[in-house]
Amino acid sequence: MTALILQGRLDSSRLPGKALLPLGDRPMIRGVMEALKRVPADCRILACPEDSLTAFTPLAKAANFEIIGGPKFDVLRRYCQAIRHYSADWVIRATGDNPFVFTDAAAALNREAVKAGADYAGYGALPYGAGVEVIKARALLQAEEEAATDAEREHVCPFLYNHPERFLLYRPPAHPSWQGNEIRLTVDTPEDYARAQRLYDALLSVPPEDRNKGETVIAVYRKTFHEEKRQ
Repeated sequence: MTALILQGRLDSSRLPGKALLPLGDRPMIRGVMEALKRVPADCRILACPEDSLTAFTPLAKAANFEIIGGPKFDVLRRYCQAIRHYSADWVIRATGDNPFVFTDAAAALNREAVKAGADYAGYGALPYGAGVEVIKARALLQAEEEAATDAEREHVCPFLYNHPERFLLYRPPAHPSWQGNEIRLTVDTPEDYARAQRLYDALLSVPPEDRNKGETVIAVYRKTFHEEKRQ
């Protein structure tokens, strides 16, 4: 059973309340959930800190996502709580500050990870904020037992990819049409948010089903911001 688990929280030192900031006609994290519904999975879960449940529960329900609360900073444990609660075998890990996540790349990575039997999978060379990670649930449960540093607990997967002798890692470069190391799509600062608003508006010119496809997002991004530089 594959669980798509989206992590999100309310507090952010650089951009407070960013998950609830509007992007188009809805809060950003709601838009991320709607986009991720295009990625095949058996269940979709928003995993948030306990203190975010009140704010996030109506948004999760509206997007037909399950929701589970857990520790604020031990995000690894939050994921493992979801794994145990929903009896997941595979996890597609996504984050709520990536509104332009490439859903076609996410679906492809999941297929490839399962075929390879990988403990951890992630594409290289994607724009920052475009990707997901695919992890075997039992590998995350093992990491939960052994990961000791704050970074390993907060960022979920470092324990796995820092131990290639113990885990089967699948980390190929993304398909050339999805590559764009110079592009930043995540929303972590006021500048990121302003850029995301401009990109969101530019993507309104393409069909809704294409707005989170990698090749489309990259093309619209480059056209929008290269034109701005020339002005």
